[in-house]
Amino acid sequence: MNTPAYDLDEVRRQIPILGTHIPMNNCSQAPQSDVTRAAALEYLASWAEDGMDWDTWIARTEQARAEFAAFVGADPADVAVAASVSQATSSVASALPWRGRRNRIVASGAEFPTVGHVWLAQERYGAVVDWVPVRDGAVEVEEYEKHIDDQTLVVSACRGYYQTGFKQDIPAIADLAHAKGALLFVDAYQTMGSEAFDAPSSGADFVTSGNLKFLMGIPGIAFLWVKPEITSRFEPSITGWFGRANPYAFETRRLDWAEGARRFDLGTPPIMEAYVAAAGMAWLRELGLEAIESWNTWLGQRCVEGALERGLDVLGPHDPARRAPTTAIVCDDAHAVEATLREQRIIASARGPAIRLAPHFYNSTDDVDRALDATAAAIRGE
Repeated sequence: MNTPAYDLDEVRRQIPILGTHIPMNNCSQAPQSDVTRAAALEYLASWAEDGMDWDTWIARTEQARAEFAAFVGADPADVAVAASVSQATSSVASALPWRGRRNRIVASGAEFPTVGHVWLAQERYGAVVDWVPVRDGAVEVEEYEKHIDDQTLVVSACRGYYQTGFKQDIPAIADLAHAKGALLFVDAYQTMGSEAFDAPSSGADFVTSGNLKFLMGIPGIAFLWVKPEITSRFEPSITGWFGRANPYAFETRRLDWAEGARRFDLGTPPIMEAYVAAAGMAWLRELGLEAIESWNTWLGQRCVEGALERGLDVLGPHDPARRAPTTAIVCDDAHAVEATLREQRIIASARGPAIRLAPHFYNSTDDVDRALDATAAAIRGE
């Protein structure tokens, strides 16, 4: 595969940093694009010229909600808006009953630390956290069978492992969780935007993602999809005025609940971030998620095979079907390698024992090859 189904040159023209750098760090932060910059400037202009335009600003937040819903094949009513995945996860955790017979959390060892921290914080309320181990950079589905039982309240299984890019089989894990009467919580931050993902058919009960990685956005906004059949069961104690049936009633002494996933909304939404998020997601959907996924699979495979050809050690499975575009390459000092690459205007992301190369839909095969050559040289001290 030499080119994607969309016009790669035109896409690249809309990402200014490609004129000077090779960004390969989508597992940490997406680059700025013309469409997202224009969206941010639109908000700033509104703020400067109108002073306050809450009707328009809230409408743009609703647009961001709808764009994420379209991304995961859902209805906007089933999506909550949050400031971060940490906040979204905390809201879910605060809505779960921990003092009953079902008080166990089965979490994969591949969870991003923030998710693990939220689950551990529930132990003070009676929860018990049990970890499914990571082996060779992956978590096998069979391992979940050893841990999920009839006392399990929730299973936490990220779609993508932040360190190696390994992708978990969410439908298979959902079957195991539901067979024991447990819920399934999925953090899809490390993959959302790099692939087509349908939340309702995945089997998950909760799916969350922030916006600053493969969704081509910025920090400060995240989304939470909640399976509509179960939403009314939950009343999160981490809440705010936008989680009410009518936020504008301003009833301080009344705690009612919005319909659908909006009950997981909190306080004043992240307005400027919503402008940027809506623009970035709309652009990706316009290009086509299947086409983006296909090109990302090619780039990811090129990363893995190219790293192995250069004698480098790749963490996690090598099969492109089992991994996100992120490729983790073992090195003694990942932060030093990241700094060396930065001097050559190649942006990578250090994490633990590895330097991660995470291309996205705008990267070219030449980008990948140049990044691999520079990484191999940096690791060898050449």
